[in-house]
Amino acid sequence: MSVSVRIPTILRTYTGGAAEVSGEGETLRDVLQKLDADFPGIGARILDETGKIRRFVNVYVGDEDVRFADNLDTATPSGVQVSIIPAVAGG
Repeated sequence: MSVSVRIPTILRTYTGGAAEVSGEGETLRDVLQKLDADFPGIGARILDETGKIRRFVNVYVGDEDVRFADNLDTATPSGVQVSIIPAVAGG
């Protein structure tokens, strides 16, 4: 299933500067695996060593935070937008 993936500025070095790329997969896990295959190294910036979404990275499928859905098993229907959003700290 084809989806669009919004890439945050900090990860655009992996996508040649592209702010949005297309992805494929029935679940978020599939989409992220394809994303890493197409743009080597980006997966390690999103997922930790155990394969879970990094603590300071938020991922949305449509308007839904995947941490409150099925996490990496969240369905990614065709045409949905996946947004990768690094947490911002400050004071």
